[in-house]
Amino acid sequence: MRYLVRDRVLAFHEEAWIETEHREKIYKVNRKLLRLRTTFTIVDTHGHQVASIVKKAFTLHHTILVKRDGWPEARISKRAFTLFGDRFKVTLNDGRRLRITGNLWDREFDIQHEGTTLAHVSRRWFTMRDAYAVDVLDPEDETLMIILAVCVDHTLQDRKREQLANR
Repeated sequence: MRYLVRDRVLAFHEEAWIETEHREKIYKVNRKLLRLRTTFTIVDTHGHQVASIVKKAFTLHHTILVKRDGWPEARISKRAFTLFGDRFKVTLNDGRRLRITGNLWDREFDIQHEGTTLAHVSRRWFTMRDAYAVDVLDPEDETLMIILAVCVDHTLQDRKREQLANR
C-alpha cells in the first residue's frame, strides 16, 4: 500500500500528515523544535499516540529511538562519517536488523531485511518539495515502515540544515 507524507513547518513547530493513497489522513507527526533533544510524536486521527521518537543528542552516531506503548521498538543509527555512501541501520526489539540504503539525498531509498525490500520511499513523483511516498510491500509492518521513513527523512533534513549553517 502507498502512503503519502506531507510536511508543514509552522513557527516553532513542525508537523506532517500521513495519508493513504486515497488521501485519507491516518497519522499526524508532531515535531518539537528548539529543544536539546529532538522529539516527535505520531498520533492517529483520534489523538491517540502511536509512537514517540527521540533523537539522542551528543552521540558519535546519529541515533534515534522509537517507542510504542512506552516500550522501545527500534533503534536507528547512522554513522556521522562513512566512506561508501549513506546507510542507516535499524535494530528492532525482536532482534531483527534492517538496512536503509539508496540515494538518501534525493529521498529515494529502500528499507530492507536480509535482502528483501519491505518498503520503498520516494519523492520522485511529487512536484511539491515537502511530500514523499512510502510504498509498504510488507503489510505486517506498515506502521513501523512509515515511522522509519519519517525518522530517516527528518534526520536528513537536520543534516542539511547543519551543513547550511556551517557554511
